[in-house]
Amino acid sequence: MMATEELQAIIQRCQILEEEDFKGEDFNLFQVAGQKCLEEGYAAEVLEVIQNEKNKVIVKSMGWNLVCPLVRCILRYKQEDEKREHCLKILDQLVQLCNPKELLLGLLEQIEQTSGEQISHTILLLLQPLQTVLLKLHSKKSYSVGLSLSTILNQLSLLPVPYTKEQIREDKLGLCQCCNAVVDFAKPFVDEVVKNMEASTENDDEELKEELLKFCLKSLKYPLLIAQLDQLQEDIEEDPLRHFAAEILGILLDIKELLPTLFSHRGSRNQNWDNLDFLDVDRKHSADSLACLSYLVFVQYFGIDCFPMVFSPSYLLQCNMTHIEVLLERTEESVLTKGLDLLGNCLLRMSDNSLHHQYLEFKGFITAPQGLVKVMTLCPIEHLRKKSLKILQLYIDKFDAEGKYTLFRCLLKTSNHAGVEGYVIQNIKNQIDLSLKKANDSKWFTGPQLVSLLDLVLLLPEGAETDLLQNSDRIMASLNLLRYLVIKDNEYDNQTGIWTELNKIEQNFLKPLHTGLNMSKAHYEAEIKSKKENRRESHNSKAVCSVTVGGEKMPNMTTEMQLQESIFSFQ
Repeated sequence: MMATEELQAIIQRCQILEEEDFKGEDFNLFQVAGQKCLEEGYAAEVLEVIQNEKNKVIVKSMGWNLVCPLVRCILRYKQEDEKREHCLKILDQLVQLCNPKELLLGLLEQIEQTSGEQISHTILLLLQPLQTVLLKLHSKKSYSVGLSLSTILNQLSLLPVPYTKEQIREDKLGLCQCCNAVVDFAKPFVDEVVKNMEASTENDDEELKEELLKFCLKSLKYPLLIAQLDQLQEDIEEDPLRHFAAEILGILLDIKELLPTLFSHRGSRNQNWDNLDFLDVDRKHSADSLACLSYLVFVQYFGIDCFPMVFSPSYLLQCNMTHIEVLLERTEESVLTKGLDLLGNCLLRMSDNSLHHQYLEFKGFITAPQGLVKVMTLCPIEHLRKKSLKILQLYIDKFDAEGKYTLFRCLLKTSNHAGVEGYVIQNIKNQIDLSLKKANDSKWFTGPQLVSLLDLVLLLPEGAETDLLQNSDRIMASLNLLRYLVIKDNEYDNQTGIWTELNKIEQNFLKPLHTGLNMSKAHYEAEIKSKKENRRESHNSKAVCSVTVGGEKMPNMTTEMQLQESIFSFQ
């Protein structure tokens, strides 16, 4: 029997039955026959069955079962194929006739089951039918709207975010196109919330608003957190991801949730997230989303026109510290860039020496510079390392004298990197120099407070056994500081207190350093002697040492090369 005959047979059988008399077997037969017709190219015949007024009840109950084969056929046929047009008309008829709740589940199932390159094609195909079905639900549709948006974004999260201008322009997997199409999909529901926000007392309006808020937050986490949004001015207008970001901020503004969301967690002395009363979204999800939102507002200036200009720069920095900490914990270039830009932007609003030392008691004010140090020392991307160093200096400059003092102590104890420690010691020297030149010198970089700080500076981390080569940046900066203090601070004035501490410095720093240098010298002299003896013993064979790197054998080292290496290391 032909596929069309099978379909007609089940249709004729069901036409004489009432809807409540349909059996499970009828649904299965209708689905199998309809699918067979579609796959064998009889879309026109299926359309004729669907459009027949006598079959309305059958289509209403069973039609949603055709969604799966219908979507497959639409995606398979070329754009100009007449069969594709027939399939699209069938889909439109199903949207008009089928039970909305059943059809909704059928459409979402298709979106959920798609993968790879078909994700964007399926979403773009089904967004309009899905929107129509949701609007037919009228009241009590909040959960369905939320489920639809969540399903769509979950699928989009499987697509990589285009990074370069070329990738964005090409949009190979359709992420950018889908993002902006989803905004259009959500607009009727946003308009409904805006329209009823003040007039309605029904809980469904509030629930719909919360679903839209969840959608915005999920969009902020992906793709916007990962997206490269700091494009050049001439590229801004054509960037679809920037357009998507603007639309998401626009939705937050429309439903009056931008400011409440932005300030839902202020920086505080509380070191946990228990105070974050934020729907039922998990903590990490909300942290990433809010960090991205702050970046968009304070760096990219989305929605800034609606932002009240009553907050002090120090308050804004305090509010953003938690977000900066979240961004600097990540390793992706685009996310780290957002963290550095957000911190740098907040700091540039402030004047030097204006940040009170008590801010270091707030969450993030200590962890942020530690995050900068991690980027400076561990990030493989050079321009981010350099940028992090500049922002660390900017951060130091904004604190008052006591704040700088506290920050220096913290960085010396926690950085565990000789280069960073050397940089901090150079900053200490600069602050001492400023204090000595001022009429009213700062007590934090002279006298007893400075002596306490010098105890952390003028010492070797592991005494005489410290690796001098590895710690050379720190040691040279410490020696430079000591030389400066002895030259600049008169022994009779002794403003820095250095002259009364010389014996302790001699015992704790200079003697261990001298011992360490002698040990290093003896070590390298012994090594040079050993290499010379090996050269005499192996004059018949020059190649005596081989090295393997990454599984590949490197050219052998001759004894002469080993000797030169030892001499170079000692020097």
